[in-house]
Amino acid sequence: MKLLRYGPSGQERPATIDAHGRLRDLSAQVADIAGDTLSVASLDRLAKIDPTTLPLVEGTPRIGPCIGHVGKMVCVGLNYSDHAAESGMAVPTEPVLFLKATTAICGPNDDVEIPPGAEKVDWEVELGVVIGKTARYVSKADAMSHVAGYCIVNDVSERAYQLERGGQWDKGKGCDTFGPLGPWLVTRDEVPNAQALDMWLEVDGKRYQNGSTRTMIFDVPTLVSYISQFMSLQPGDVISTGTPPGVGLGQKPNPVYLRSGQVMRLGIAGLGEQRQRTVPATTGAAQ
Repeated sequence: MKLLRYGPSGQERPATIDAHGRLRDLSAQVADIAGDTLSVASLDRLAKIDPTTLPLVEGTPRIGPCIGHVGKMVCVGLNYSDHAAESGMAVPTEPVLFLKATTAICGPNDDVEIPPGAEKVDWEVELGVVIGKTARYVSKADAMSHVAGYCIVNDVSERAYQLERGGQWDKGKGCDTFGPLGPWLVTRDEVPNAQALDMWLEVDGKRYQNGSTRTMIFDVPTLVSYISQFMSLQPGDVISTGTPPGVGLGQKPNPVYLRSGQVMRLGIAGLGEQRQRTVPATTGAAQ
């Protein structure tokens, strides 16, 4: 089952995709794709609904982040051995964790804003893991029972903020619009092997990232279990599991970074595609 949210920012409505790829409204069944909607019982109930009995969504509305009211977004750094190598960093012996501000989350096709003065904005296609049941000190063997499904994340990063401004990575990861999420939450039953998904990213039609979750250092069950030892994972939380090689920072002989007016396209097998245009950030107190 593919679940999504559509409509203006802040006013998104829940929907699903029918067999013909059309949007079907779920507003009469659930308030949002968030929280308790992601429980096993709730997802089982939604899966039993014939999509053709649901209202058809006309036109081409904006697609919002596939999860609403995300409590926290936990990211994993250097989780692909080949990406660690291109970054000139050692392969970690334990998962490297950081938090991405939830205010960074935006729709999969929304504009990505270049912050004022930013010069090293980079891209990262990543597999997102969506939590469906509270995970607290869970074992690796039990970890997958806490996963509702998967989505695409673009972990947009400002490398100077991340690596050259002191402190932790968070300041380079949390700028507004630096967390496109979606287009869909694909439920776990439709992804039989999360460690065998091809993934890619292009900028202005040039393919930079061409990888696979096969090369992840720490797999999904390991990450869910590991993170749950340090913080409880709640329904609707998202884990962004790291990126394969091909980021702008790793380009040879010189890094390549995003400029305003470019277009990113990225996808993961079975999870859809995203498309973002880069624009200058709007400054000022009132937006």
